[in-house]
Amino acid sequence: MSVKYIFVTGGVVSSLGKGIAASSIGALLEARGYKVALAKFDPYINVDPGTMSPFQHGEVYVTDDGAETDLDLGHYERFTSMTGSRTHNTTAGRIYLSVIERERRGDYLGKTVQVIPHITDEIKEAVRRVGEADVVLVEIGGTVGDIESLPFLEAIRQLRQEAGRGNAINVHLTLVPYIKASDELKTKPTQHSVKELLSIGIQPDVLLCRSERPLPPDVKRKIALFCNVPAEAVINAKDVPSIYEVPLQFAAEGLDEILLDLLHLPHYERNLEKWEALVNRIKNPAGDVDIAVVGKYVDYGDSYKSLNEALAHGGIANNVRVRLHYVDAESLENDSYPEVLSRADGILVPGGFGRRGVEGMMRAIQYAREKKVPFFGICLGLQTAVIEYARNVVGLEDANSTEFEEEPKHRVIYKLRDLIGVEALGGTMRLGKYPCDLAPGSFAARAYGESAISERHRHRYEVNQEYLPALRDAGMSFTGMSPDGKFVEIIELHNDHPWFLACQFHPELKSKPFACHPLFRDFIRAARAHGGAVREATETARADRHLESPA
Repeated sequence: MSVKYIFVTGGVVSSLGKGIAASSIGALLEARGYKVALAKFDPYINVDPGTMSPFQHGEVYVTDDGAETDLDLGHYERFTSMTGSRTHNTTAGRIYLSVIERERRGDYLGKTVQVIPHITDEIKEAVRRVGEADVVLVEIGGTVGDIESLPFLEAIRQLRQEAGRGNAINVHLTLVPYIKASDELKTKPTQHSVKELLSIGIQPDVLLCRSERPLPPDVKRKIALFCNVPAEAVINAKDVPSIYEVPLQFAAEGLDEILLDLLHLPHYERNLEKWEALVNRIKNPAGDVDIAVVGKYVDYGDSYKSLNEALAHGGIANNVRVRLHYVDAESLENDSYPEVLSRADGILVPGGFGRRGVEGMMRAIQYAREKKVPFFGICLGLQTAVIEYARNVVGLEDANSTEFEEEPKHRVIYKLRDLIGVEALGGTMRLGKYPCDLAPGSFAARAYGESAISERHRHRYEVNQEYLPALRDAGMSFTGMSPDGKFVEIIELHNDHPWFLACQFHPELKSKPFACHPLFRDFIRAARAHGGAVREATETARADRHLESPA
């Protein structure tokens, strides 16, 4: 069977959820027995999102092969069985760079290099490189009408013509806003978006209409009439409490049936039992767990997209609802602790770059260490945990990282190039999948249930091994090391602490709703136990005071 293509575009406004929509379609097709691959094509000029601010673009999602990619690849991997790579995220910057490099080499034999056909041909080649699958879903970033999106839209128009009828279709996600003053759902934004798409030669086959309310049949018929699609192909993408309900919502609208008909594919039996069980578990937790996330980028939720989802997966695995409380690390750089830390069942310090907020992170870590609150540090969270321990337990008051201080007296954390050399490493960061050996009996070994693992990295600094003996003597355990012994991957504290672990890698990038990452599962388990113990002690103390009080 030849590869089938589904092109997903968006209109009216950004952030409507094209990534979730594409991922949910992928999940539905997998539930029908098809192999899928998903790719994100972004129209910005950056070669990749690696240098972009988390406040503007959100998290940078890292694949096994070390590609820094768009956060939507995280959704693709969480909703489907695909494993992303650098071929699954392409930007306008990468396309133009490739074309310019070819022009400089003389590959075009003196021809005038133009957007059509040279840029569009390069985009089409990138689509064809996505991978082997029954169905390839290609999400085009941005919205219809953006000037930078035009080459990508032209490329998918050409690809549909080349693939032929029944081999490529267009799914367009648009907004149907509700106007409270008139108590109406307005279809005009959708009509204008489709008109814009039609003006460049693309007729959508399916419309996913994002709305906060159900679309009545008469609204669907109106959209179908003015947008030239069948009424049954107007799908209501209504707001739902959990993103993991979207595949079930689309299935209830019959979206997979429509797509299979359009692509001339057999209608194998649909099996969504695992999705139904997942949503039921999310909606009916046995309790709640409060987690304080002390980070740098807490003002923008997408900065920690995979982390948020991995914590939710930890809740699913432990049958609890995880309530996240974001704490700006800078707010802890004074003498008082916010009440949210004292109420937290667990404290997590995530990754980040730069000096801002690190002293606040260390105060949160000190609080977790001294108050015996379950603690999980990730990437920078490991480095700040090592610095805090070196200062406050080992007694190295001037301990620091060369990222935050150029020449600290005790450089317990230092740049990767100082350890191994740029030439040997091939760059200034450790990116992608690296192996790690676990110490028997450690929190990590018990979580994973194995002694050798591999995890995804994205960082420039490492623990300075000159200080390992002093840290060990003071009670810190280095329970995860690279097989060659050069890199510290996991640290733990065991002295009467219920769960204190930090890792240099990013475990959130490999967590899925049906297969929670072991470290997140055990962190939430420890937090739940801690919260239960604290509440029991509080109730006991309250009861004792009641008995002691005079009648």
